Amino acid sequence: MNTLVLRLELHPHFEQLLKHVRRIALEAYAHQDLPFEQLVEELQPERSLSHTPLFQVMFVLQNAPMDHLELPGLTLTPLELESVIAKFDLTLTLEETANRLEGTLEYNTDLFEKATIKRMVGHFQTLLEGIVKKPQQPTQALPLLTETEYQQLKAWNNTATDYPQDQCIHQLFEEQVKRTPDAIAVVFKDQQLSYTTLNQRANQLAHHLQTLGVKPEVLVGLCIERSCEMIIGLLGILKAGGAYLPLYPTYPVARLAFMIENADVLITTDNLVERLPEQNQKAIVCLDTLDATLSTDDNPKSGVKPMNLAYVMYTSGSTGQPKGVNIIHRGVVRLVKETNYVNLTADEVFLQLAPLSFDASTFEIWGSLLNGANLILMPPHTPSLKDLGRIIGQHQVTTLWLTAGLFHLMVEERLEDLRPVRQLLAGGDVLSVPHVRKVLRELKDCQLINGYGPTENTTFTCCCSITESQMGTSVPIGRPIANTQVYILDALLQPVPVGVPGELYIGGAGLARGYFNSPDLTADKFIHNPFSDDPEVHLYKTGDLARYLPDGNIEFLGRLDNQVKIRGFRIELGEIEAVLAQHPAVQECIVIVLEESYQDKRLVAYLVLSKSEQAIETIRSFLKERLPDYMIPNAFIPIEAMPLTPNGKIDSSALPAPDTIRSPREGAFVPPRTLFEERLACIWIEILGIKSLELGPSQINIHDNFFELGGHSLAAARLISRVREVFQVQLPIRRLFEFPTIAELAKCIETERMLSPQEPKQWSYIVPIRRSGTKKHFFIVPGGGGGEVELIHLTKLVYLLGQEQPVYGLQARGWDGKQNPHTHVEAMATDYLNEIRTVQPEGPYLLGGECIGGLVAFEIAQQLQAQGQKVGLLVLIDTVLLKGMSYVTYPVYKTLELHHWKARLKHHWKTVPQLTPKKLLPYLFDKAKKAIGKVFTQNDIPQVQQIQQERMDAHINTLRRYRPKVYPDTLVLLVSEGLSKQMQDPTLGWENLAAQGLEIYKLPGEHASYLGEQVQNTAQRLRTCLDEAQHK
Repeated sequence: MNTLVLRLELHPHFEQLLKHVRRIALEAYAHQDLPFEQLVEELQPERSLSHTPLFQVMFVLQNAPMDHLELPGLTLTPLELESVIAKFDLTLTLEETANRLEGTLEYNTDLFEKATIKRMVGHFQTLLEGIVKKPQQPTQALPLLTETEYQQLKAWNNTATDYPQDQCIHQLFEEQVKRTPDAIAVVFKDQQLSYTTLNQRANQLAHHLQTLGVKPEVLVGLCIERSCEMIIGLLGILKAGGAYLPLYPTYPVARLAFMIENADVLITTDNLVERLPEQNQKAIVCLDTLDATLSTDDNPKSGVKPMNLAYVMYTSGSTGQPKGVNIIHRGVVRLVKETNYVNLTADEVFLQLAPLSFDASTFEIWGSLLNGANLILMPPHTPSLKDLGRIIGQHQVTTLWLTAGLFHLMVEERLEDLRPVRQLLAGGDVLSVPHVRKVLRELKDCQLINGYGPTENTTFTCCCSITESQMGTSVPIGRPIANTQVYILDALLQPVPVGVPGELYIGGAGLARGYFNSPDLTADKFIHNPFSDDPEVHLYKTGDLARYLPDGNIEFLGRLDNQVKIRGFRIELGEIEAVLAQHPAVQECIVIVLEESYQDKRLVAYLVLSKSEQAIETIRSFLKERLPDYMIPNAFIPIEAMPLTPNGKIDSSALPAPDTIRSPREGAFVPPRTLFEERLACIWIEILGIKSLELGPSQINIHDNFFELGGHSLAAARLISRVREVFQVQLPIRRLFEFPTIAELAKCIETERMLSPQEPKQWSYIVPIRRSGTKKHFFIVPGGGGGEVELIHLTKLVYLLGQEQPVYGLQARGWDGKQNPHTHVEAMATDYLNEIRTVQPEGPYLLGGECIGGLVAFEIAQQLQAQGQKVGLLVLIDTVLLKGMSYVTYPVYKTLELHHWKARLKHHWKTVPQLTPKKLLPYLFDKAKKAIGKVFTQNDIPQVQQIQQERMDAHINTLRRYRPKVYPDTLVLLVSEGLSKQMQDPTLGWENLAAQGLEIYKLPGEHASYLGEQVQNTAQRLRTCLDEAQHK
């Protein structure tokens, strides 16, 4: 039997396809003697271990009758042998018998489940029946779904429930006022409004707006920061009969001008009027100066109906201008009344966190106010994670919406702050499976809900109340919520089977009324519903790729176009490209998204510039005048020409990767000058997601602006959190906006440390040096005095281990002079271990120690082994245990510590050798003080020297008393060549203390250089050890 490779197009109808297959098959049979192996050799396709070359699906037809085999005296019966190895992804074998076809379907179990293959058999039978009934039907239009599957899909879309569809938003609010007149509706800082007071103030505004001509279908712009006045403005507009148009105060003037062109009235506050473009013909109402008492506070009459506009929300548009989505009252009511995806009652406390221009605010505001709940307004500044956690705890927030990015950060950094929350909704982008699992494991009383939906269907389309049993390689988006229909269709608008990807279409009561003043775009995106006889019933074409899972939940697979989601904001890359193309220096451009992790999506613009090349900063400023901040690319990469595919399209896969931070500033480059600046630079690299190992802190310009290098609000929250952990100083997030460069922020940290009293707190031994990453955690004990400065010395080493390696340092007690140091290594290890297990409850554990810190790491490993926990790696870096002695001698480590400080201050080599031992240590501490960034004042130097000396002495005395026992596993030693020669022992005294033996790796250089000029070699060897241990 020879293999015949066929390539087919399924565009013609089946009879044409059959003739085509017959013709090419007969032509190919003329060359049937050509071995398949020779064909592969001639074509030389790209080879892969994941699939066979040229084809992956085999069809075998056995239509030649087999002769009956007879042997004298024997009765022979064919015996079918079951194959246990699939030769291809899928093999269909059919055999002709007297009056039927019989066959088998062989499949690769790594790719297909048994249930999928069973469905596939049903689809094949349905396909054959369809061919017989309509052989002239286009092949792609032939049916696949069985009748059972079709009815199942209809049942999954049977979401109709009773809800007040004949009422508007403000009418339902007025009913709620009657039910709970004195209940608190809104809280903002120290201000709170009852339902009655909020209703009265909104009524007064509504009557005033009606005198300005506001009525049904009239747009009213609302440009106001989050406050009680914002809520009054929203309600007042709706009560007057109008529709609100959210305007974000920080949007560029040109964008605001475009958005408010069709608004008849603008509502704002006195301090924001100057930010708005000039409006000569529009009425402007300043809520903070309006004398509302001139109007009655009775409920106004407006004649507005549920199908009238409630608001217009602008999203990114591919033409270079944003597009406005027309949302009606009925859509909002369907979202928050009689819901089946979340429990909305008067007992809930909502946090209003989303910008008003982001449609999650629709759920937050009206989900609360139309159900009698308490709405807490987050202050308008960008909150830090600590601010967010404080507000949640202070008000005992029970229902919370977080964008995917903020959800990931809170789970990583402030999980405990989420404990009051009973219903946590997250979405706007794909949720990380590890973070979801952590919430399910740690927050047992919280229901986690994955929310999906475009603005065109009023916030939520599908929701999934996540359980552990639903978790796989991705988090499903769930099922359509009440009064919503979802269809997953192919290119011919036919439903696809379960498991088959298709485009997601949406119908139901939440559907928008098209796009504002864009009839062509509306007709393109809001198509007639092919499953309805009513010509007025539409489906929204989302452009999202999805598939049904066997249990009826839906899995989101990505986009079919150039639209992306970044930090919850929907962005058309074409809009950014269209604006870039308007710049006179830009000849060609393309904008792509680099997604390096669940929380690291970056916009990158590639530019072909004219001969009159202008500075990138000029082009960046050009965009800032026209686009909101979240649409400004993080990097601008000039290139000579766009790489093209053979058919002349831009080949985005051939674009150069932005593997370095490109300084947007002209002028002298200034690298970090102090330890504080170097540590900040490392944090910037971590937060901004730069992965090139060749790029170190020394290549970051301390005068570059964090936000111009790609920082954004979520990244700022992460950075402030890392600053608090590393430098033990509390900074509000606004400080980063005020001091956005490394040089400025380092000075700010210095000032805060000197002037701000440290908050009393429980001592924490564990310090996250890098929290994020997919690999197992690595816990390391620093050398020296084991405190803050020593952890800062580890910064470069940790950075060189890679972005995916989480690292936690362990700092000794007593470095600040306020805590009593440990007196026994065993007690120190126990305290360290208790905190290690709060981060990682179970093994295997990866442990390390450098210099004298290795002794503590050794004892931690011993205690873990005694507790029955597995230690995947124990690695000691230049840790000495003198041969023949069971304790560490004071002079040896005193000498090593002096060598360490000499390496840190190598520009003082000429002075150091001339000093006596008595004068050497104070001199080195004095220079260290300056190297740390002048954190201490001149008067502090004696105190600092005393603290450092006492800390060192306490550490050494504790270590002298430590008597290590034989470790039951393997011990890995990284030993500098210089120290090995100095000790005249390559094992540094550990020869008989590892039952499973030693693994020794040489490091070039002296003891003092493994964190200095030889740090790359140290990191490379340590990284190899960690990578090998990941799979133990």
